[in-house]
Amino acid sequence: MARAAYDNGIRFSILTPHIHPGRYENSSQSIARSLAKFKVALSKAGIPLKLGMAAEVRLSPEILPMLERDQIPFLGQHDGHRIMLLEFPHSHIPPGADRFVEKLLGMKVRPVIAHPERNKDVIRKYSKIEPFIEMGCYLQLTASAVTGRFGKKSHKRALQLLGSDAFMILATDAHNLKGRCPELREGFEAAVELVGREDARKLVVDNPMAVVRSQLVPDGDRVVTAMLKLRAAKSPALERSVQ
Repeated sequence: MARAAYDNGIRFSILTPHIHPGRYENSSQSIARSLAKFKVALSKAGIPLKLGMAAEVRLSPEILPMLERDQIPFLGQHDGHRIMLLEFPHSHIPPGADRFVEKLLGMKVRPVIAHPERNKDVIRKYSKIEPFIEMGCYLQLTASAVTGRFGKKSHKRALQLLGSDAFMILATDAHNLKGRCPELREGFEAAVELVGREDARKLVVDNPMAVVRSQLVPDGDRVVTAMLKLRAAKSPALERSVQ
């Protein structure tokens, strides 16, 4: 998957295994240990993909005490908040999710809501996601949903969300090399057709880099310099893209 991501133009990837108490018992500490081993494996394999870590955190009451114990890894920091990738159940948005998000914001933790275009409540009714956008949540859309690979309904919602004023990131949400491949370039190209090249680049470079830059230290200045050089170039290649 790392080699496929690199071949697709991705140069820096944030690994986000699930944290779902009772199902996926991960934590900052366990993910960090796995990341260290994976970096060694990539080095041995000669794959020059740079890595960071966070987690896709399932909304549940257990998350709050985990935050207090520093067991939740963050994507980074942005606009005075720690940024956490938050996942709702695919089937619905649970009652009280808005109050949970308000609690997080009160703790200076800003959620990035993962794949809202694939949530069945949001598919049925777009207004279900609007309160979270109004509260200041960021959104992470799935590149393959923008290309239509998750079906017409998710595609429709993805396009609608791209037209909103939310701060958004486009990501692969990759799980394997079959139906959930680490493909970002295709989603970028589809977004170019919808919102133009400048706004599409914000989705795959500017916005994600603004969030995860703290994970790039001490390489942050060099990466940002490379991004600036890229903008000045004529090539539309996705060098420095972020998963």
